[in-house]
Amino acid sequence: MALNKIDDRADSAPQVFWHAGHVTAGERGRQFGQRAATVWLTGLSGAGKSTVACALERCLVGAGRAAYVLDGDNLRHHLNRDLGFSRSDRQENIRRSAEVAKLMNDAGLIVICAFISPLREDRDMARQIIGERDFIETYLSTRRAVCEARDPKGLYRQARAGLIAEFTGVSAPYEVPLQPSLEFDTAVHSVQDCCAQIYRHLAPRFAREAA
Repeated sequence: MALNKIDDRADSAPQVFWHAGHVTAGERGRQFGQRAATVWLTGLSGAGKSTVACALERCLVGAGRAAYVLDGDNLRHHLNRDLGFSRSDRQENIRRSAEVAKLMNDAGLIVICAFISPLREDRDMARQIIGERDFIETYLSTRRAVCEARDPKGLYRQARAGLIAEFTGVSAPYEVPLQPSLEFDTAVHSVQDCCAQIYRHLAPRFAREAA
């Protein structure tokens, strides 16, 4: 029986050893009739990441797929509640979240991540953790003016008033993905259209032999 090891990227303490399991990621995927993936939604605040993520999860689960959303704000309520918004804390936020997505992929699930993740370096780190084959960078390219007009959480207003420092799109940069797998402007594409196109991109993973 094949042993299963997620990877050996981390440098652990010498007294810490990896205990390999007896079920592979492929076997777990075949139980669900799918090959796992992480759809990484990136874009400015207000671009529609959480909205698309939850709608895509509903679409996938409704079609009998095993899927789960990891939302950046939600994780900051629990797993990442000890992290602030310094450069190092933001990077650690992405690292932890990508590690969780990797574990969930190993369990056979399709994971939908909704994170601003403004820096290419951090998105590349997430890609490396999850793996090139299973990382689907999806850029919501909605213009800042549209995002700011929506301002669903009132964050742009607070940033303009100087109440939030280093706010992406106002006082901190957003580095546009150079070669995303998918790209949508939610001022043009409806949520349903985004979900339909992402579903079509995932469809080759749904044959049992693809797991």
